[in-house]
Amino acid sequence: MAEGSLREDVPRVVLVTGATDGLGREVARRLAAGGTHVVVHGRDPDRVADTVAQLAAETGSDPGGHVADLSRLADASRLADEVAEDHDRLDALVNNAGVGPGAPGSGRELSHDGHELRFQVNYLAPFLLTRRLLPLLRAGAPARVVHVASGAQQAIDLDDVMLARGYEGRRAYAQSKLAMVADALTLAAALDPSEVTVNALHPASLMDTKMVREAHGTGPTPLEEGVAAVLRLVDDPSLDGVSGGYWNGTARAEPAPQARDPEVRARLAALARELTGIDEDPAAAPGSPTSA
Repeated sequence: MAEGSLREDVPRVVLVTGATDGLGREVARRLAAGGTHVVVHGRDPDRVADTVAQLAAETGSDPGGHVADLSRLADASRLADEVAEDHDRLDALVNNAGVGPGAPGSGRELSHDGHELRFQVNYLAPFLLTRRLLPLLRAGAPARVVHVASGAQQAIDLDDVMLARGYEGRRAYAQSKLAMVADALTLAAALDPSEVTVNALHPASLMDTKMVREAHGTGPTPLEEGVAAVLRLVDDPSLDGVSGGYWNGTARAEPAPQARDPEVRARLAALARELTGIDEDPAAAPGSPTSA
């Protein structure tokens, strides 16, 4: 089945965060080439405009573009509002935007909200965005959520989630990606897979992207390897109804033990609800409150 062809009557609508560079940009380009209406997200207005212009030139369509800095939780909420204003459904959400480990020896950074930067951008922001967009995803049922995580998953010190002690960039990155995988499992368990599926993946090791070059100096793996893995979770009809999975490339894999631990997942979700202000049960009908 060709990319973008799961719905034959109308084009699918897919939001790709971090779509202005590297993996996200190529995923967006490939989806758009297959007939999907891609909603482009990025942090930099000029790069969002450039990506939208490229997709329009290549496909003749007019993709949407939204600027939001996910180091600001208010921006993540605004992004959800803007997408809801422009669209009555989403067929898929690709949570691809992220912050890498940083250059070797770089120091601890905080978000605009005062949280450890990688924990916020890689975990809290997609946690918030996904839940705010659940009504649109349900409207696009069967819809898919894809968390672009990493095989670099390190156990989280739940008493020092923000790494006020012993900070190291690769540790911060690996902990945030573990939290992201844990969230995929948590959200998948709460949702009806006939409406919305949620899966996470490690797209490929050391792809040739800006993030990898900053941290490692080189990226020996072709970008296409990661693109194919992400597109499979977005598009492959054999994965209809498959939810709560973690994938290493295109192979089903086991996430780190802590990501599978129900108690850890519950504590991470509770912390994320507290920090993001999300007070809805994702398993409930849209708008139904919960005491959590």
